Amino acid sequence: MRVALVHDYLNQYGGAERVLEAFCEIWPDAPIFTLIYDRAKTGYAFDNRRIKTSFLQKIPFVKSHHRPFLMLMPLGVESFDFSKYDLVISDSASFAKGIITRPSTLHICYCHTPTRYAWDDSHKYIREFGYPGFIKKLIPLFMNYLRVWDQAAAERPDKFIANSYFVASRIQKYYQKKSVVIYPPVNAKLFYISEKIDNFFLLVARFLPYKRLDIAIKAFNLLGAPLEIVGDGPDSGKLRRIAGPNIEFLGLVSDLKLRELYAKCQALIFPQEEDFGITAVEAMASGRPVIAYQAGGALEIVKEGVSGLFFKTQTANSLVSVLKQFNSKDFNPQIIREQAMPFDKEIFKEKIKDFVQNCWEEHTKNHKLKTIN
Repeated sequence: MRVALVHDYLNQYGGAERVLEAFCEIWPDAPIFTLIYDRAKTGYAFDNRRIKTSFLQKIPFVKSHHRPFLMLMPLGVESFDFSKYDLVISDSASFAKGIITRPSTLHICYCHTPTRYAWDDSHKYIREFGYPGFIKKLIPLFMNYLRVWDQAAAERPDKFIANSYFVASRIQKYYQKKSVVIYPPVNAKLFYISEKIDNFFLLVARFLPYKRLDIAIKAFNLLGAPLEIVGDGPDSGKLRRIAGPNIEFLGLVSDLKLRELYAKCQALIFPQEEDFGITAVEAMASGRPVIAYQAGGALEIVKEGVSGLFFKTQTANSLVSVLKQFNSKDFNPQIIREQAMPFDKEIFKEKIKDFVQNCWEEHTKNHKLKTIN
């Protein structure tokens, strides 16, 4: 079977890229098709893979500033040729699902979310893009085009996999498509429980507006408690300016250092509404509780009072109220870790292989029947 993998764009390393890595382990010979690729920004994680980029790769500055080129991305994914492949797996939060394949090719989309800025809270995303005012006035015109294209693109996969039930409900709402839920992979077995717990709280995230790091920073400014922040991104300068002396920005750290931080923190702070929440699972695999905003994928990961606590409104004051009642001694690290183990990468890989095999058998049977008729 000739297999190809498709990813929106490889100019960062996060949860979606970890899913792609797991796909690479399942199909080690499959090439990766992606709109743009930056080796350094993906931590050289895909150096041993065949990467096929679109024409966008040749545009100056696109790898570091891809948002101005969103209008070209539908054309970019449609320009890929999959005529020689039997199976294509798209790993998509926006454009990759819109590839064009032959009728005989099975296309399965692992969907992280329906395109955020096209559907839910689209006005909020336009405000957060950071474009000049005159460009923002033109964006709604493009959004109408993008919604039409995105709706058409959602008709192209033969099957959808959602990364959470939260996302499955959104796929149903915006695309009117059913999906099977297979949670993203976490290398849960690599994390460990530490006998020594330090006094700091931990936040691990890309510095993007929807991650709501500002809520956590304001809450810890009010409390004066130590907060360690791992990550980087466009909002770095803004967040550093509002942070008090009790908050430390660690930047991007090694996997070894990150596992140590998880293991020794009081708890992970999770202030965003996330489609799933890999960092929450990583903290739990380290035996540490999660203090999360009560929405999105966190509701499928964290069990209140057992593996963490929820704050009900997405405000600093709501988070402060929960932090004041938090006591790490109320939580059993071993029980927390046990709740993380079903998300382990090997379980993910087995579920993906079983799903693909069943889809392939169904697809080939249906294609033969159509050929006969």
